[in-house]
Amino acid sequence: MECSVKWIGDAAFVAETGSGHLVAMDGAPEAGGRNLAPRPMEMLLAGAGGCSAFDVVLILKRGRHPVRDCEVRLSAVRAETDPKVFTHIHFHFVVSGKGLKAEAVERAVKLSAEKYCSASIMLGKSAEITHDYEVVDSD
Repeated sequence: MECSVKWIGDAAFVAETGSGHLVAMDGAPEAGGRNLAPRPMEMLLAGAGGCSAFDVVLILKRGRHPVRDCEVRLSAVRAETDPKVFTHIHFHFVVSGKGLKAEAVERAVKLSAEKYCSASIMLGKSAEITHDYEVVDSD
């Protein structure tokens, strides 16, 4: 996997991923940024959420469970001193489907957390990671 990141002025950068996609990043105004794009640490958090949500949906679909929607809301706490690593990350999944069983969602979340989501497992080396979920019955 490869990526390049180019400074484009002030505290703004553009990353080009190995698959050819562009992602803008910017700093907070107090850090010289213009607040035009996500911060790099926000990108890390979003990446972990995307990785885990992808796993949960794929596991449920492969198990032929009637998943219709999946959202994961993440909240993180960072250290107060440099390096300001994540010290705690909480994943809250909201998964919906008609007749979707809570046990299936719980299993999918657990498999992602313990086996498949390389992003959250890697972040778990420095942060306490917690998960919970809710199941919404939908048509």
